[in-house]
Amino acid sequence: MTDRILARLLITLSLVLGFMGSASANSNIVVGGKKFTEQQLVAEMTSQLLRANGYSVDKRADLGSSVLRAAQENGQVDVYWEYTGTSLVIYNKVTDKLNADETYQRISTLDAQKGITWLNPSKANNTYAFAMRKDEAEKEGIVSISDLAQNIGAGKSYKFASNAEFFSRTDGLRPLQDMYQFEFERKNVVRMDGGLTYQALRDGQVNVALVLSTDGRIPAFGFVVLKDDKGFFPSYALTPVIRTEVFKENPKVGELLNALSSKLDDDTIAGLNSRVDVGRESIESVSREFLQQNKLIQ
Repeated sequence: MTDRILARLLITLSLVLGFMGSASANSNIVVGGKKFTEQQLVAEMTSQLLRANGYSVDKRADLGSSVLRAAQENGQVDVYWEYTGTSLVIYNKVTDKLNADETYQRISTLDAQKGITWLNPSKANNTYAFAMRKDEAEKEGIVSISDLAQNIGAGKSYKFASNAEFFSRTDGLRPLQDMYQFEFERKNVVRMDGGLTYQALRDGQVNVALVLSTDGRIPAFGFVVLKDDKGFFPSYALTPVIRTEVFKENPKVGELLNALSSKLDDDTIAGLNSRVDVGRESIESVSREFLQQNKLIQ
């Protein structure tokens, strides 16, 4: 090999290494999300926040839950927002009854073994819940599921809207009724698509409906969520999760997402969902305004 050829090889190698170093310092972050409004909002907020801080972002916010999780485990998605209860029950097959802190600690440990780091959980807990129209709940003196159970035990009748899955699943309606020691009359349980339970409650077709606790239609339609005072429903804290390898290379991403997570709670995320689902505002504009109002971007 001549000196000239060796010199060219060394120059080429230095250029390649220089490019690789540059790519690592300005790495592209793949942000994932699921198909519904809440997930699309946090994916968009994450993308805008990272771009505002100099990161290149590839957003993929229309994936199914299991597909998204598999994509992260396979290194195709770097960061997205997951629910603690989903990882506990669905991905890690844990059947123990755990409180919110125990759930977070368990999944943090289990998922760390799979190269996934759980950042700080938000105070937004998107779990199943029972809802009533506010005026009727106040009239009936119902604040919690125990209050509802007590009224049913005293002979009052309530019609309940449930999706088919919750009605039939082994950790659904039947065990909840067992825990709270009441039972809806079979004729008073109306099974329907999950999205229709809100309209049925709003229109007075039922008295109680199964909802997701951070759905924007809850405040928009004047509903109240009954307190799960016996802790039947598991914690589903909305939390940013990131591939550990990416987190180690880009610790600033963790700081940014923890800052965003600290701004989210049930009322906040429900309000944002409502602006999109009820107010028909765009996900991009709602996300941008929220980040600006909270001084996360300019």
